[in-house]
Amino acid sequence: MFAALVVTGATALTGCNKGGGAAVVGSDGKAVYKIGFQGPLTGESSAIGVNMENGVKLAVKQANARGDLPFHVEYAASDDAGSPDQSPAAAQKLIDDESVLGLVGPAFSGAAKASGRLYSEAGLVSVSHASNPSLPELGFRSFVRSVPNDNAQGGAMVTYFTKRLQTKKVYVVDDKSEYGVGLSKVAEKQLKEAGVEVVKASVPSKTPDYTAAATAVKHSGADALIYNGLYSDAAPFAKKLKDVGFDKPKIASDGTYDKKFTELAGDAAEGWLLTCQCLDANVDPGTKQFAEDYKTEYKAAPGLYAAESYDATNLIIEQIKALGGGDGGDVRREAVLEKVKKADYKGLTRQFSFKENGEFAGNGIYLSEVKGGRITLKGDVDTLVSAG
Repeated sequence: MFAALVVTGATALTGCNKGGGAAVVGSDGKAVYKIGFQGPLTGESSAIGVNMENGVKLAVKQANARGDLPFHVEYAASDDAGSPDQSPAAAQKLIDDESVLGLVGPAFSGAAKASGRLYSEAGLVSVSHASNPSLPELGFRSFVRSVPNDNAQGGAMVTYFTKRLQTKKVYVVDDKSEYGVGLSKVAEKQLKEAGVEVVKASVPSKTPDYTAAATAVKHSGADALIYNGLYSDAAPFAKKLKDVGFDKPKIASDGTYDKKFTELAGDAAEGWLLTCQCLDANVDPGTKQFAEDYKTEYKAAPGLYAAESYDATNLIIEQIKALGGGDGGDVRREAVLEKVKKADYKGLTRQFSFKENGEFAGNGIYLSEVKGGRITLKGDVDTLVSAG
């Protein structure tokens, strides 16, 4: 199957198969394949990236420890700092490593858009939590979404505000990112369709002072607020909203769903509602063992998308195994890509299957609330609304 063999120390690198996926052979004769991760491992959003990375690394470690794979799995990291500008170089790093057969990420929508063409040209599957609805329509054949998109998340925000809280006027704010703007468009459209008055504003990420933005919200007459952005911006915004006395219901998207939000915002975070396509791995019965293993490994509780990243990694590993990885099967990148796109895989967090364009085939948005400085799960939005 392999054209050439170049020995280096305890391992050997075989010639690249058509479509990538060269294998490293370990000292025990087993092939070594890599699972990559692209996301923000540095910068203001690094807490989210580290959550995801830890989930990937734990899955890799446990897959090897089970001893039932005919190959070894290694982890390959690529930091894009959450930036679209840095994303192409981060993607190229993984693409150039011919042992990488798939990756979890890119983590953010802007980064996914910036690197999607490169991954598609390389035939390297990217199982991404990026949620902008437009991504599957951009022709990125390697893009597979692992969670419901922002049409579902934006719709859940609107459903909760209009049907549960009966709001009449909502102030919608985004951080001018690909992620935030896309989600705000969804929320604005669905709010207007529900007969709700909307005031919309964009406040750039890293704004040094949110006083003007918070004052505009206070004086708008809105009886609720939606914020679509990351915790690093939501926290100072929350502080200023508290300072100006805006005490109406406030809901933020999954980019804010992290303990860093409560740490940075302090008591200004109290009462905020947070939506997420992700489960809270610390309270869901299906992720109890994962949470225990995570805490043992990292001395911390699993955060945003850690469990989903764990599932995405195992999804890729299972497809490599099904292709005969380590047993002379076809484990080219192209083969892994096609196998993942056709997968029907039961993870800890959900059932994973995908539409032809790579869109996640399922649904389900969860709502949490900050209480006593902690993010507390309230439940599935549809269930909460139907319960009245």
